[in-house]
Amino acid sequence: MPMFATCRCSPYADVRHMPTLAVSSARQSPCGCSRRRIPANLSGLFTHRRCVLPNDPPMPPLFRRLRLLFHTLRYGARLVWLAAPEHHKLHWFITLASRVHASPGARAGVHRALPNLGPLASAFAEALARRPELATGTLHDAIDAVGHLETPLPPDEVEQAIAAALGRPVSTLFASIDLTPARNGFAEQTHVGRLAEPINGHRDIAIKLVRAAQLQQIADEAALLRWVARWMEKLSKNARRLQLRDMADAFTQDILRRFDLRAEAANLSQTAHHFADDRRLAIPAVIWELCTDRTLAMQHVESLPALDLAGLSARGVKLMPLAEHIIEVVTEQAFEHGFFHATLDARRVRVSIEPDTLGRIVLADFAVMSSLSTHEREFFVQGATALFDQDYGRLALLHHEAGHVSSDTRPEKLEAELRTRAEAHFAPQSHERSAGALFHHLLFAVHPFGGDVPPRLVAAQRTFEQAEMLANALHPGVDSWKIARSVLATLARREFDHRGWVRHIAQEMPHLAHLVPRIPQLAVRYLQHQHEAANVRQQAQLVSDVLTEYRRTRVLLWACTICGGVLGAVAVLLTY
Repeated sequence: MPMFATCRCSPYADVRHMPTLAVSSARQSPCGCSRRRIPANLSGLFTHRRCVLPNDPPMPPLFRRLRLLFHTLRYGARLVWLAAPEHHKLHWFITLASRVHASPGARAGVHRALPNLGPLASAFAEALARRPELATGTLHDAIDAVGHLETPLPPDEVEQAIAAALGRPVSTLFASIDLTPARNGFAEQTHVGRLAEPINGHRDIAIKLVRAAQLQQIADEAALLRWVARWMEKLSKNARRLQLRDMADAFTQDILRRFDLRAEAANLSQTAHHFADDRRLAIPAVIWELCTDRTLAMQHVESLPALDLAGLSARGVKLMPLAEHIIEVVTEQAFEHGFFHATLDARRVRVSIEPDTLGRIVLADFAVMSSLSTHEREFFVQGATALFDQDYGRLALLHHEAGHVSSDTRPEKLEAELRTRAEAHFAPQSHERSAGALFHHLLFAVHPFGGDVPPRLVAAQRTFEQAEMLANALHPGVDSWKIARSVLATLARREFDHRGWVRHIAQEMPHLAHLVPRIPQLAVRYLQHQHEAANVRQQAQLVSDVLTEYRRTRVLLWACTICGGVLGAVAVLLTY
């Protein structure tokens, strides 16, 4: 798609960067752009087309959507055609379509297959983190390059875009600004500048700018996705059952939320509040006066990427404490404050190299955050503590109390499932264990019983896994198991010691402030209710006694009538 293409030589130029298609050298296309060589059996799919240069006029949205849909169907059909046997393509197509349509378990099979890929993907990512040299030419490199496929704005357009977003000329705000982006991301770029006048004591700032044209392309292609989902729901019963339209809407909202810079500024400020005076972090201060829908201004912190091991070592940064701090901070973010990065990875973690904050973690990318409720945090902390202690019965009980399994699920069976999944993780030495993999079983052991856990807990577990892999890449000998166990045990103790009691009482005090003055009135109402209830019970008892006596009297009258009739009949018979 154009939103992923560098030279836009074809509607699917980004496919050239996929590891399965990328081969060694690059060749020049007729338009001068660099294209990667692709396998011969797929070369017919990607015919070269005229490059759409940045100065070309934008394509009308409706025509773009129809064109994208056309190429999606066209190349998708070609891929399926090439996958068919050479001499039996038509028969293969008909058989495939009939079997998929007739199979009642096709959808269930897909749902069963996808979760099984999770451990494979996790092991693959863990291997890449421990041995970065394996990442060359793999999907990891391709995904890492996606954020840099879009061309940044030229310097003159950068100045115009910043001035339009802030409503003031750049020359009146900045004493100097580097119009070459310090960091170039997906539909956004970051520049470093010096303010003409300090704001809140900050003169050197970093300003993130969203590229409006590319954001419009993303929104347009998301609209195409919603349009396709809407028509599929109209035409297919299965699509309506899957609620494709709702899924497309949720996907669109999640994508566009990544470019909401006001929300990102609020997330940055909230995290700074949670970790105030924490010497492990260097969180940039937000310059609210320069924040708009298209710009995010923050204090500039000179930093290096977390995986620039040579650069960090050259500046005297100790990697082992840094790795430990990453695990500690991410664990506290999710399970103490309940506000964490939902898309944490190495690209979003940097390390300060300024003298005052040398070696501190810089978490400056807060585009996608997630949160946990109090009950979700308490479940995970208590459940993880029980799992570390190998108390599977207690963990099974916690799952029952949280409603993750049905009430008719036998606790001993869930306990046995947890034991089967988790015991193997305790065999290696502590520094060789993976706490993230153990937490995976903490959440997913309920699936065989038809249970499920909240998606936000799954997101928190994945974020922890990412932090664990990053820590292992920084220092392979880091004991993530011991660190996670220590942090979670500390959080569990806080819930039951005097600090936990004080915190819970403080949370209830606002409610008590409204409740205490009403206690006399509530007591009177309670006594009146009890008195009325007692009267009602007495009246009900009296009515019950009357009804009982009435039934007895009626039975007695019927008995007398019957006996009298019988005696009369006997007397008449005796007279004859």
